[in-house]
Amino acid sequence: MSHTGTTDYAVVTKRATALGFGLFALGAGIELLTHAVGVPLPAWEHTLLADMEILGILVFAVSPFLFGIVLPLIE
Repeated sequence: MSHTGTTDYAVVTKRATALGFGLFALGAGIELLTHAVGVPLPAWEHTLLADMEILGILVFAVSPFLFGIVLPLIE
């Protein structure tokens, strides 16, 4: 008996990919907007936005392979 037989991997893959894209877009958008307007960012906010961009790229790149290929195969 499979414990994860009810998991819809297509939906999970799409949502995780959208989450990664959203993190990247939000981090990059806020950073570009603040630089365009000329608002200085504190160091912790710049670090937070840079981390959002990096995490967004990683989630966007890894989630299709993990949830779309690997997990359905090992189920």
